[in-house]
Amino acid sequence: MSGVQDEDGTRHKPRSRTASRVAVVQALFQIEQADDAPETVIAQFLRHRLGRVPGDQAEDYEDGTVPEADAKLFEQVARSAVARREQVDALIVDVLPSSWPFARLDPVLRALLRAAGAELAVVEGVPTRVVINEYLDIAHGFFSGDEPKMVNGVLDALARRLRTAAPAASTSADNAPEAEEA
Repeated sequence: MSGVQDEDGTRHKPRSRTASRVAVVQALFQIEQADDAPETVIAQFLRHRLGRVPGDQAEDYEDGTVPEADAKLFEQVARSAVARREQVDALIVDVLPSSWPFARLDPVLRALLRAAGAELAVVEGVPTRVVINEYLDIAHGFFSGDEPKMVNGVLDALARRLRTAAPAASTSADNAPEAEEA
């Protein structure tokens, strides 16, 4: 039986696609903050930080690895975010509230918005609502202030521009269905 065991002994399916999205945010942050070459960082994540090493019992992110990540989704979103950075940044700037200037955003927040924007632009088959809710969950993991609310509004606006054929429904982490197929 695969999965992760909770404290109460129940097992649940790992959220590999969520883990991949967290890894993309981490990689984009590293690329920007360390001024590392994008291909070097992506290759490092693919070789050393994604997935589980056989025999490794670590089930969290403390050691710098991203357990149970979907490497294919990571690679697709990370490469798209790098290749489309100027386009995605311009779209983000267009939809950001004036009280949140792009250049003054926390670097993690910038990385999160870039990752989500790239995924909305290029990854097909994942419902818009799922993409928004996944990145909203990630925002809640990093921020406790107004940032998640801003992320929700910005991603909704980005989705309306990038996925005109699929309208972006109003999202809320409280009423969103669990969608591992994302």
